[in-house]
Order: sequence, then structure tokens, then C-alpha cells
Amino acid sequence: VKDKAQHAVILDKATSDRLQKEVQSYRLVTVATLVDRLKINGSLARRSLAELEEQGQIKKVVSHSKCIVYSAF
Repeated sequence: VKDKAQHAVILDKATSDRLQKEVQSYRLVTVATLVDRLKINGSLARRSLAELEEQGQIKKVVSHSKCIVYSAF
């Protein structure tokens, strides 16, 4: 049985800076990659990806009901 993860539910300044810097080096960005690498919860990852798309740092590649895939240019 897998233990419950203790991921962050609030995006603090350090995590936000790390997100801005590291996302540019990822080939594909999904909610799962942010949850795994940054240890944030899924809703926070979805919100962060939407903000990064608005800022023009990433673009949506594939979108369907279960998974949205983004790419850094």
C-alpha cells in the first residue's frame, strides 16, 4: 500500500521561482511531471500550467478530458 504523499498545497516563492526556471528545460510538461518533480498537488499544478500558458512560456500540444500536454518552446 502506497503512503499518502505530503505535497505542497500553496505555491510559495521558492517553488514558484523553481517552477519558472525548470519548466523551460522540460520537453513535455504535464500535471504529473510537476507533481512528481516539484512535490506540489495536482490542482496547484493545473493552475500553474494555466498561468504559464497565459504568460506564453509554454504552449498546449494535446488536450483531452483526462490529460493536457504542454511543451516549452
